[in-house]
Amino acid sequence: MTINVGDKLPKTTLVKATENGPEAVDSEEYFKGRRVALFAVPGAFTPTCSAKHLPGFIEKGDELKAKGIDEVVCTSVNDPFVLGAWSKSTNAGAITMLADGNGDFAEGLGLTMDGSKFGLGTRSQRYSMVVNDGVVEQLNVEAPGEFKVSSADHLLGNL
Repeated sequence: MTINVGDKLPKTTLVKATENGPEAVDSEEYFKGRRVALFAVPGAFTPTCSAKHLPGFIEKGDELKAKGIDEVVCTSVNDPFVLGAWSKSTNAGAITMLADGNGDFAEGLGLTMDGSKFGLGTRSQRYSMVVNDGVVEQLNVEAPGEFKVSSADHLLGNL
């Protein structure tokens, strides 16, 4: 079942890419008491993710925070080392990278996709959401192959 507005995020373990190495993150604790703009990409370093999705959130981060967002978070079914390298290569230091290496978070949300045709295996669908105290306040899931509703501009326009 796909998560909906008003639903609580699933309890899983994500891994935060930090300067000191990987840090385990309990999703329930991480999103508690805060309003977070969360977006997911099918894969770090992939074309749309690197050219459009991540740069939009880097560019609009301050505007999101001015609208009551405490933190901007990106998740992907990649390992924390890949997300750390992607963050460094794109100057995305203001975006928190949370690795969903096994896809447990994406699966718990009901937002997985089959990227086997491209050698990617099971990945997260492209989406953005606002999470308020662990509960989905806004949810924008892309149709396959599109990049419209999960953008930073779209999320910002709906705040």
